[in-house]
Amino acid sequence: MLFLVDFSVIKPEPGLLIWTTIIFGLFWFLMSRFAFKPIGESLKKRELDIQNSLDEAKKAREEMANLQAENEKLLAQAREERSQILKEAKEAKDEIIAEAKERANAEYKRKVESALQDIENQKQAALVALKNQAGQMAIEIAEKVLHKELSDKNAQEAYAKSLADNIKLN
Repeated sequence: MLFLVDFSVIKPEPGLLIWTTIIFGLFWFLMSRFAFKPIGESLKKRELDIQNSLDEAKKAREEMANLQAENEKLLAQAREERSQILKEAKEAKDEIIAEAKERANAEYKRKVESALQDIENQKQAALVALKNQAGQMAIEIAEKVLHKELSDKNAQEAYAKSLADNIKLN
């Protein structure tokens, strides 16, 4: 014997409807007790984690903005310091160049004056040497002239006496 059960969707049987409702209620109770609660807690935990992550990302973004602003300040300060250092270096360079020019001019003047003094000294030495040489030549010429004119002894004595008389008068 075979039982034929008509499983028509359009016409459900009341027993099937009751058992389906009981099984669904029992399934729903078990699911709410063992599945929905942990799933809900997991979802809340996940929501809190996401919110915490968003808050941390916002903090990180604010910190990055602060760091970027601080970096801009430091960069501007570094640029200002660099321009100040370059200005001081240029001033130092100009001062060193001016000082070197002054020293070079002073050294130039000193060397020119030294050279002029050397030239004057050499000129005076040459004049003295020339005068000495001219005097020496004049003495030699006078000696030769006197030696020729005063070749006899009487003439020499007379000339010496006249020189002595001239010396006493002056």
